[in-house]
Amino acid sequence: MRLLPPTRRCDTSDTPDNAESVVTDSALDQDAVEVDRGHGGLRRCIVTRSHAAPETMLRFVVSPDGIVTPDLSARLPGRGIWLSARRDVLETARTRHMFSKAARQAVQVPDDLDAVIRAGLEQRVIESVTLARRAGQALCGFTKCREWIVARKVGAVIQSFGASPDELARLLSGARELPVATIPAGMLAKAFGREHAVYGVVARGALARRLLIEHERFLGLAEGPVPGAPDMRAGVEQAGK
Repeated sequence: MRLLPPTRRCDTSDTPDNAESVVTDSALDQDAVEVDRGHGGLRRCIVTRSHAAPETMLRFVVSPDGIVTPDLSARLPGRGIWLSARRDVLETARTRHMFSKAARQAVQVPDDLDAVIRAGLEQRVIESVTLARRAGQALCGFTKCREWIVARKVGAVIQSFGASPDELARLLSGARELPVATIPAGMLAKAFGREHAVYGVVARGALARRLLIEHERFLGLAEGPVPGAPDMRAGVEQAGK
């Protein structure tokens, strides 16, 4: 058995107001380890204790100067701290000082951490669609989208906020099982390099699955419910086939 180093107890009398004090919790220390060997490479959320695939979660590292830093691509060096991609989970981690417990040191949590994460997730959704478009695996426009849907080429459908439910029903006629990602109109237009876009589709495969995963993380950190956004968890695996 690998022994963990002893917990460092820090004098927090001179730490900033937003610095989290160290609290010994060996269970949380174990939760912060990158790979949970008993669950096939899944990661464990330090708040909910639930396990999930790393691409569906949020990873954080502590910078050399002790600042909690989001690592949305899970590539930064350092010991990863994992959270489920939900606003309430992030808030619990902040208010209950769970970042410092998992990191086993005093850390500073930026006041705008949630805003930084939301902006990063928004950009990753846009990049997912843009990548698919450049690969010839995504297009927009009702008629073109409908043609791909009829041809059974589509793994994910994208609609903008405020899109007509009746029009979406016509678009999905005969293919109601397709997962639908709902995003702000500006994001959809930017992803396709247009001034305006209402609908888009992504072909079946890895890029469609990536979009749906990024979209689910984006929804989890969104401020309030997203209008017209259905639960797409069942459609993620289907999109990759």
